[in-house]
Formats: sequence, C-alpha cells, structure tokens
Amino acid sequence: MFQNTEKRFQKSESFPVGALLAAAGGLLDAYTYLSRGGVFANAETGNMVLFGVCLTQGQWRKAVGYLFPILAFALGVLAAEFIREHHRSGPKFHWRHTVLLAEAAVVCAVAFLPRGDWDPLANTLVAFVCALQVETFRKVRGNPFATTMCTGNLRSGTEAIYHGLTKRERAGVEKGLCYYGVIACFIAGAALGVLLTKLAPQRAVLGAAVLQLAAFGLMCREDGGGK
Repeated sequence: MFQNTEKRFQKSESFPVGALLAAAGGLLDAYTYLSRGGVFANAETGNMVLFGVCLTQGQWRKAVGYLFPILAFALGVLAAEFIREHHRSGPKFHWRHTVLLAEAAVVCAVAFLPRGDWDPLANTLVAFVCALQVETFRKVRGNPFATTMCTGNLRSGTEAIYHGLTKRERAGVEKGLCYYGVIACFIAGAALGVLLTKLAPQRAVLGAAVLQLAAFGLMCREDGGGK
C-alpha cells in the first residue's frame, strides 16, 4: 500500500527502516524484561515512578538503580545531538548511519555482560541505545513516530484513522495504518525477543543489532539518510 508514496521520503523515514527499528525496540524491551531482571528499559516513565516510590520509602540503593537508566537515557539524547551537530556527512554516509553503528556496537557489548549482577549495567546500556534511536529516528513517511515505545503511535494512528474515515480522506486512513504497522512490527520484535531469549538468554539481544544493521543497509542503498 505504501509503495507509490515511499520514494517521496528520505530513506531514514521510509516504512521499511521504521519497521526494522520498531522490531528492534520491541526485541530490546522483551529482552530486558525476560532476561535482565523484569524491567522495561526502553521508556523511562516507569523508572521515574519507581525512583520516586523508592525515595519516599527510604530505599536509597534501589532508587539509585532506577536513576541510572534515566540518566543514561538523557545521556543518549545528548550523544545523538552531539553526533548530529559534529558529524561530517557525505553523500552516502550520514550522521544517522553513525548512530545506528553506535547502537549496534553497544547492543553487542550488552550481549557479553553476564546475567545477574551485571543486569543493572545491561539495562542502563539498553536505555542509552533506546535514547539514541528515539532521538535520531523521529519520523516515518513524514509523520512523527517512535521506535522504542508505542503509546504515542497508538494515539496518533487511531486519531488519523478516525479523521480519515469521518472526512473520507484516504491519506488519513493510510497514515493511521502506517502507525499501526509500526506498532505491529514492535510487537513482532517483542515476540522474536521471546523466542531468542528461550534459545540464548544472554545473547538474545544480538537480534536487535541484526535488525539495526539491516536498517543501516537499507539507508545505504540510495541516500545518506536525510537531514
């Protein structure tokens, strides 16, 4: 359905790239939940809530454990912006390519951290990766979206479909279905994460690196990733 309009957008905003990154985001969430202590490292709202709860209960050490991923997420945003501002982009290699390679490298490092005592560091690094990704890849087919969390995508997609149907605008329906497609890919990535974690609990995170590198390859095919 998206084939006729995909060429209008930068490769970094294409649906295939967004789909691969959303799948990577879902896999990372499933991995940290199943293999790294039952936490979701992609979005920091839950960590902020738990940080506040621990502070009020006087559980200072536990509170610090929730604080680290929050700080790592903020650091990831700063790192992405630093790369964007200082990267010397060429016609075929853009700053987004550098970010994807950095993401894959950190994910690979997580795969070699033993489970158990090293879980807090693994979750902190995953939070850093997710911040890099969500700060760098903000659009799919020209529309704002996120690859590591789905609440905003669900809202935007449902709103677009509603207005598309009530106003009989095909573009609105297609926009909404694009959001839902990204959500479906996130869920599929989570399901893949479950399967890989059963096979290799510590190394399953490498599946996210494969998806990120596949997105890297797609972006290299025609252009440098856009502005």
